[in-house]
Amino acid sequence: MTNRAPEIQLPAYARLTCILISLVIIIYGLDVLQETLVPLIFAVLLAAIIFPLCRRLERWGMPRVGAITVGILVAIGVLYGLIYLVSIQIGNFTAEAPRLIERGNQILDQVQHYADDHYNIDRKRIVAEARKYLNTGLSSAGTILTSTLLATTNTLSTIALLPLFIFFFLLYRDFFKSFMYKVVGHTRRTKVDAVMGQIYTVVKDYLVGLVLVIIVVGILNTVGLLILGVEYAVFFGFFGAFMILIPYVGIAIGSVLPALFTLGINPNPLVALGVVGVFLFVQVLEGNFITPYIVGSKVSINPLAAIIVLILWGQLWGLSGLILALPLTAILKVLFDSIDSLKPYGFLIGEAEKPRPPIKNIQELTEQLPERVRKIGKAEVKK
Repeated sequence: MTNRAPEIQLPAYARLTCILISLVIIIYGLDVLQETLVPLIFAVLLAAIIFPLCRRLERWGMPRVGAITVGILVAIGVLYGLIYLVSIQIGNFTAEAPRLIERGNQILDQVQHYADDHYNIDRKRIVAEARKYLNTGLSSAGTILTSTLLATTNTLSTIALLPLFIFFFLLYRDFFKSFMYKVVGHTRRTKVDAVMGQIYTVVKDYLVGLVLVIIVVGILNTVGLLILGVEYAVFFGFFGAFMILIPYVGIAIGSVLPALFTLGINPNPLVALGVVGVFLFVQVLEGNFITPYIVGSKVSINPLAAIIVLILWGQLWGLSGLILALPLTAILKVLFDSIDSLKPYGFLIGEAEKPRPPIKNIQELTEQLPERVRKIGKAEVKK
């Protein structure tokens, strides 16, 4: 019988200090390694979408390498089709440039007359101020252009690496599972399989549900814009729907471009206001009915925790953090729920349980005991 070394019990303040130091180190590492971690996480999420197709092809007898290659090619084909459709719509916007310029000049003239009549700001002063800001913008154009080119180059190189990451994640999925077995020990293989299965289910259901929500919201936006008589209603409708990738505020942000375009084309400003109203109405439907019904409780994060993690991940990784906030938090919740010492934190970010009605008498308690025992038994079996 081996003698185990006694565990050292640290005071509460020492444990808290260690936790805070660890959090600082983790957050600093996430910030420094952003350019490496973000593409890897996106690759994992995209691999989860492609995996069902690859598994089906493998069951039909296709080698794993061939199945993965076909799955990636299908995904690239779908993405290329979407980009092609968007490029056609953007190309059509060039035909509207003269109308937009004319309407912009009209609005500028109205602003100048309003400023002259109400604030005694003459036309020469407005032109001088505009020229000053234009010169300032031109002087910094070189810096802006350089930073834009660098960002574009980094983005393109990252996109080029994504298929490679996806390929190896799918190819070595059994290898990664064996690695997890070695980390936690072979005696806990069943628990590892259960946790990894839950993570995959959460990610897959969230992503598939997100695609369905985008389609439904895009159709609703398009119908609303068609009723208002807005040009390019299909493009603007699905553009706003894709902004759902930024939760809670995405659709509202997506309404800015069609509202400005409508204001530049249509002399009636109420139509532009109607565009914003349509998008806000659809956002209310999406947040309260569409997303809860389609996605359901697969990503069981309470609204307060969702808002907080959106702010935190957004500050850490910007737009990528906003997009990845909910799936990453859902994965963390699965991990928290599977570790006894972290279960309180999983409970904290999860959906709040409805309070039970108070028990009025002993007879009611006796009637409820069998049901409560049955629920506890099911919970233990799941563990």
